[in-house]
Amino acid sequence: MIRRRALTGFTLLEVMIAIGVLAMITVLLYGAFSGLKQSKDTIERIDGRYHEGRAAIHRMSSELQSAYLSLHLPIDPQLQVVATSFVGKRDSPADRVDFNTFANQRYERDSHKSDQAEIGYFGMADPEDSSRFDLVRRISDRPDLQPTKGGRIEVLATDIEELKFTYLDPTTGQWLDEWDSTQALEQNARLPLQIKIRLVLKGGRKRLGASRPDDIEFMTKVDLPIQNPLAFAR
Repeated sequence: MIRRRALTGFTLLEVMIAIGVLAMITVLLYGAFSGLKQSKDTIERIDGRYHEGRAAIHRMSSELQSAYLSLHLPIDPQLQVVATSFVGKRDSPADRVDFNTFANQRYERDSHKSDQAEIGYFGMADPEDSSRFDLVRRISDRPDLQPTKGGRIEVLATDIEELKFTYLDPTTGQWLDEWDSTQALEQNARLPLQIKIRLVLKGGRKRLGASRPDDIEFMTKVDLPIQNPLAFAR
């Protein structure tokens, strides 16, 4: 007589234990991958903020290095169409500086534009969130009689904590918080010898226990080589 082999299989308890173990492994894997994604997103965000700050500092430095003043005037003052100046004002959270520069770039062939421009840097509230301030750049590629006004505005860096300019007076060796080449006294028709730029962006790495991420700070010093006003025809 041939015996039939007993049928084997999993009991309900064994199936439930297996499902439980599989669920635990799935949760652990999800947590690990979620943590990796958060770390990746944080690194990309911080890297983007550093790139944004470095690009803004480079743009400001290169354009400030080409700042100039001009004493060229027509024989008849009523025919004057261009005025130059360098005006830096203290403000919060961002200082403001407006100046004439030779840093204008022409992107259209045979365009009737020169390398001269009126440029300004200052802070402006985000139109979608008034609690956030952006670093903006004002540029007019056609200098006129109002060197601190006009032109178009573009954002250089978003959500800034601070923008500070400090100016070195070549005659006294002192660092000043403001500069105005249009005033009638010490700074008349003069440029600072050097400019310190301090830019602080929000949104760095968040430390354990901190209520908000660290700020990202950028600092540089810019030399202004064109110290004497242009006066070739005087």
